[in-house]
Amino acid sequence: MQLPTAALLLLLLLLVVAPSDAHNITRILEKHPEFSTFNRYLTLTHLAPDINSRTTITVCAVNNAAMDALLSKHPSIYTVKNILSLHVLLDYFGAKKLHQITNGTALAATMYQATGSAPGSSGFVNITDLHGGKVGFGAENNDGTLSATFVKSVEEVPYNISVIQISNILPSAAAEAPAPAPAKQNLTAIMSRHGCKVFADTLSAFKDALNTFTDNLDGGLTVFCPLDDALKSFLPKFKNLSASGKVQLLEFHGVPVYQSIATLKSNNGLQNTLATDGANKFDFTVQNDGEEVTLKTKLTTAKITDTLIDEEPLAIFAINKVLQPKELFKAESPAPAPTPEPAAADAPTPPKKKGKKKTPAAEAPADASDSPADSPGDAADDTADDSNAALGRYVSVALALGLGLGLALPLVL
Repeated sequence: MQLPTAALLLLLLLLVVAPSDAHNITRILEKHPEFSTFNRYLTLTHLAPDINSRTTITVCAVNNAAMDALLSKHPSIYTVKNILSLHVLLDYFGAKKLHQITNGTALAATMYQATGSAPGSSGFVNITDLHGGKVGFGAENNDGTLSATFVKSVEEVPYNISVIQISNILPSAAAEAPAPAPAKQNLTAIMSRHGCKVFADTLSAFKDALNTFTDNLDGGLTVFCPLDDALKSFLPKFKNLSASGKVQLLEFHGVPVYQSIATLKSNNGLQNTLATDGANKFDFTVQNDGEEVTLKTKLTTAKITDTLIDEEPLAIFAINKVLQPKELFKAESPAPAPTPEPAAADAPTPPKKKGKKKTPAAEAPADASDSPADSPGDAADDTADDSNAALGRYVSVALALGLGLGLALPLVL
């Protein structure tokens, strides 16, 4: 009965440690086209990965018309981020809970408050049950005005994530204030200081590639930088590329969106790169296994070995190999099999002498004594091998029975 008990314990352990599927706000909203603009800006502002990394959260989505009203004011992407982060509540509010708020009102902290840049109480949202089926929402620093109402529940996963629709963008003077862009980082200086000087120097030598990297920095950029030893050993291949091929290879190591190490560890799949252009896919696959993240092309599997910087909007990671895109390199063909040497039977046969043919009856039978006999030493070796094989099988069976029954079996030799 020990084996079934052990199997049951193993099954229970697997059930306990099996991870649950994390929510994905982008995929949730993709099913509802009326929120496509809101969804797009969650991605552009890099709020989506932050939402996906949290549990017990509520997203107050607005439709495309409400987003158009916001965008008509031409706010910077950093201001849009502050405004939308005010619409992400750090608590779970499903439709039922909204209509059963204790004392009829609640104050919810938001992702804007969590940034630490919201002055005073401007990062809180007031939620009030207005009865008659209505629930009002308003920024706490908006003189108590409830400027939006609950429209409907979009998707609920109690008590993990609730996505609801509210009627309007929540006005907030603090969130709408022009937000300064983060200072630009010196890409090549960061690489040079952390073991990627060869890549930094090569990138600096190709101004078109360097400009592509720096032009994408404001909107978010992730760089996978080969370590010096990896790039040094690859330089002979690099020098054989055309001028445009060299630029494409360098751009292949950049992704035009900020991806934190936490995002890379939680999401698998294809990544477009700075080199991606129409039919030229220039993509690679991100795969993670626990704490290890690998990048795979048809020709290369590279591993992230270090984080050089991971501060929005820039992330730079060191990798142990140069990424080789299939668009520039072909897989090496297997070596052809060696041509077999001609057999002895293929040698030319000497001409036969003329003479009378012998009948089969006239041919003398082969004498058994003409055949070479096995030497006594060979026979003894065969006997020893057979004995050893039999002994090995006996020991294997004995061990298997001993392990299965939990008994110590004596070996008799």
